[in-house]
Amino acid sequence: MINRARLIHLAQKLIQIDSQNPPGDEHKIGLFVINYLKKLGISSRAVEFKKSRTNVIAAIGSRNKKSLLITPHLDTVPAGRSWTMPALAAKIKQGRIYGLGATDCKSNLACAMEVIRSLQEDKVKLPYILIFAATADEETGSDLGLIPLLNKNILKPDAAVVLDADDFDIIVSQKGLMHMTIKITGKRAHGAYHWRGINAIDIAIEAIKEIKNIKFSRTRHKYLRPPTINIGTIKGGDKVNIVADWCEFELDFRFLPGSEARDIIKKVKKILARHTTKYKIEIQGIQKPYNIEETHSLVSCFKKAARKIRVKAKVKGSEGATVITFFQHKNIPAIATGFGCAGNAHTADEYVKIENLYKGALVLEEFLKNYTFN
Repeated sequence: MINRARLIHLAQKLIQIDSQNPPGDEHKIGLFVINYLKKLGISSRAVEFKKSRTNVIAAIGSRNKKSLLITPHLDTVPAGRSWTMPALAAKIKQGRIYGLGATDCKSNLACAMEVIRSLQEDKVKLPYILIFAATADEETGSDLGLIPLLNKNILKPDAAVVLDADDFDIIVSQKGLMHMTIKITGKRAHGAYHWRGINAIDIAIEAIKEIKNIKFSRTRHKYLRPPTINIGTIKGGDKVNIVADWCEFELDFRFLPGSEARDIIKKVKKILARHTTKYKIEIQGIQKPYNIEETHSLVSCFKKAARKIRVKAKVKGSEGATVITFFQHKNIPAIATGFGCAGNAHTADEYVKIENLYKGALVLEEFLKNYTFN
């Protein structure tokens, strides 16, 4: 049985453990999770791809069965300077726990740990293997966390629930992401004789105008806004009285399921070629868009669990990048959900409602007890 007071205390303890990323050090909180599981008689292991960047993995249940993964993350963003109370104090006020990571993602971590304890105490035998993975480095890209855990086949679940969302939302769709840097080379000359040079900034401006009007192959989705292009940075030239012989700018593309990054790259190349032959494109990262059918058992079983606890769980899409996209590379169906409070992630005076915390644990336990694979 979920113990409300125990859950609140656990959430406070987790918030009080500093795991800010950067600089990035999940060893202390990882050790806390390992010791917590050990007291329940559950063996776990720490997996590190860099010193002190700790991932914790445990498997509960008998072998030779299908497996379901639940995965929150251990790290938080830096606190910054805008907090009006101590960021790691985990102070309770008016039904809320305030603290760094309260919503993102230590409330979800606390719920998962309390549910595992409740299942152990009640001697519940799940009809599948439950895999628990508390991961490192989510806030800076997961290169030391979920990505290598999947790529190295350390995690091989048949289905996955990412515990990193707010207000019981069920995330079934996500935009794709591509970050691109374009470098343009011109010809240097004196600013008073600009016709002797080729201004790379001028070329960039004209190219950007066209890039902003790129037509995407998919422009509508039930749960997502239309595709977007953002010019994140631009810089170039060395001095006001010199014709700029260089300019570079960074682009952020967000595109819908059904669109491909390679098609966007082709369109960008065609635009640049109309303005100059002296350009270079560098791709910093690509994440494929993600979509899972609403009929999948991950969605239907979570909806059913939420209804039983009398919680409204809405099916939604994610405009930003989350780790659910990484599962599709291994053909693992996944959803994201969680029990934080919308609008609180990465903010000063971050909080989670205690009611969300408690009902989140109840819903998660109900879901795990009754989950059936498609």
